[in-house]
Amino acid sequence: MERILINNDKIKEQIRVAHIEGNDLYDLEVEYAEKEQKIGSICNAEIISIEPSLEAAFVKFGSGRNGFLPLKEIAVEYFPEKFRNQRNISIKDVLFEGQKILVQINKEERGTKGAALSTYISLAGCYLVLMPNNPKAGGISRRIEGDERGELRNILDNLKIPEGMGIIIRTAGVGKSLEELQWDLDVLLNLWEAVRQASKNHGAPFLIHQESDIAIRAIRDHLRPDIEEIIIDDPLTFEKVHNYIEKVKPNLAERVTLYQDAVPLFSRFQIERQIDSALQRKVKLPSGGEIVIDRTEALTTIDVNSAQATKGGDIEETALNTNIEAAKEIAKQLRIRDLGGLFVIDFIDMETDSGRSKVEDCLRDAFKNDRARVQMIRISRFGLLEMSRQRLRSALNEAHQIICPRCHGQGSIRNVKSHALTILNVIEEKALKEKPAQIHAQVPVNVATYMLNEQRSALEKIETLYKTNLFIIPNPYIDTPEYHIRYIGTSGGKGNTSAASFELLTAPKIAFEPETQKETVVKAEPFIKHIVPTKQAPTKKRKKPSSLITFLKQLFSQKKETEKHTNNTRRTTSRPYKRPQQNRRNPNTRTGGAQGNFRKPSSRTPNRPLRKRPVRQQNIDAKEERNPIKNQIVSQQPKTTTRPTETKPIPQKTEAVTPQKPVVSPAVQKEDKKVVTKKYQFQEAAPENYEMVETKK
Repeated sequence: MERILINNDKIKEQIRVAHIEGNDLYDLEVEYAEKEQKIGSICNAEIISIEPSLEAAFVKFGSGRNGFLPLKEIAVEYFPEKFRNQRNISIKDVLFEGQKILVQINKEERGTKGAALSTYISLAGCYLVLMPNNPKAGGISRRIEGDERGELRNILDNLKIPEGMGIIIRTAGVGKSLEELQWDLDVLLNLWEAVRQASKNHGAPFLIHQESDIAIRAIRDHLRPDIEEIIIDDPLTFEKVHNYIEKVKPNLAERVTLYQDAVPLFSRFQIERQIDSALQRKVKLPSGGEIVIDRTEALTTIDVNSAQATKGGDIEETALNTNIEAAKEIAKQLRIRDLGGLFVIDFIDMETDSGRSKVEDCLRDAFKNDRARVQMIRISRFGLLEMSRQRLRSALNEAHQIICPRCHGQGSIRNVKSHALTILNVIEEKALKEKPAQIHAQVPVNVATYMLNEQRSALEKIETLYKTNLFIIPNPYIDTPEYHIRYIGTSGGKGNTSAASFELLTAPKIAFEPETQKETVVKAEPFIKHIVPTKQAPTKKRKKPSSLITFLKQLFSQKKETEKHTNNTRRTTSRPYKRPQQNRRNPNTRTGGAQGNFRKPSSRTPNRPLRKRPVRQQNIDAKEERNPIKNQIVSQQPKTTTRPTETKPIPQKTEAVTPQKPVVSPAVQKEDKKVVTKKYQFQEAAPENYEMVETKK
């Protein structure tokens, strides 16, 4: 059961949207109140500088760092007429400083890089994506295949698309009618007309249009018929989302529910624990293995370890099972963390090509539902798989984590001994070059302890050799690998020795500013906010079946129920029919197994449970031969056989008569002559629905 959970925590000033299947989280989006949403925003921008070496321009589009606009992202409409048909052109011939252009933000600022801009505008709707100034682009989503793609091509030809524009049919457009797609296209055309008029009437830089908030975007991009429930814990957000769905997808409006329980929404579905694991470096696998995710400046590395995984008959099977589990978990973690860029996955080594192919197919299938564009190559002979994933938004760890202030993101620091020896080498090198009168070295307490005890002779050597006074000051406010060295005066002169060594200790500076001194940053309000369609989206009207079709459906459904009932009754009262089996002793004859030679019962006769198994006469004679005294007593009594009046005894199929006669007692020889023509004898009557088959001598 797939759900969309929307948590609007006004106290923590964040909105979180989780996509779950059962209680498993497979996608997460977080938006903070103080952070401005920039991806997808449309604004007027001004060209600040042009860099021919980069074939790009730096553009001022608003507050913050200037954006980066490459030549390939500049539409032809901004080119002078004489350069529009040329291929090899320079960016200097196309743009000039101070020019006003309409741009859209494709990527946010990241690190030292500015935002990536484009003049090719794209407006996303529920079923379509409109590209008003890119007629060459467009078509059908690459995820749509088969007959559905052919049907959408026919609908695409009948849509009323203005000249010079292009559209892309999204995966949500599968199964939609021409009227529904045309309605979505009209909404996007109205939005583009408003953006175009606002761009003409305002200067640069100016924010024209901004993407909707995260709740509306999640409904627009992810709401499908297989989403069974949308749970929202905020009344205002619930009302806004419900009104939007009523306009866009009215048949799914009843699936929106308001959560009012005292237990937090994400805690109810065990989402908080999964979010916390998405921020960890190591992720456990069900079989006992683990994956380790490390981010670097160039790419992200993922290492697969078997760890405690012992399931499998041999090492090859264990490696295959662990790699398949890791492939599924890697696809899930990349979606939750929203990691983008280049990836190198180090799977456990496998000897067979079939095992590597299974892992590749599993990883490819796991990325099928990912909105980001994913490209991968085959596993190399070193067990490495290279892939890339499109970066849709900022990664989860960028909003929740900061660089470690102690190691500065390196992940490790020097030990005490190595750090102390490094400081001594720096002091000795500086004393040799500048020959100061005094050297004040403020180091961590544990480093100072090591230097003043184990390295006391090295300190004395520096003071004697370079004729300087060396002060080692333990500073409790700093930690490894931090240290501060100060050089005072020159050799032969007098340094500042009036202060005691403990008075030379420096306290750390205040790293924060009072709240009264903070400048309040005013967010730029977009000129065009989210537009809610005035008209309701058309829905498919299902034709009511005629009365004749309804009558026939009811008739056949009753017949099927009757057949099902009779079949169930037949299973409980009779055994399944067995085909004749080949006799081992005599291969030329076939018998019906333990039930002798019989035919399949007719369906008209009532079924009865089978009676006792027939007993051979030879077995009876052999038993009498073992107990002759008891048999004589029994044989003296008159033998009577009671048989039903309605049924007749049905002997089984006879076998070939052997030349040896069975040895029987004299008391029963007379009775045996009566039945000498029959080889088998029943103790009780057989069912009526079996035919009697006799063989005469």
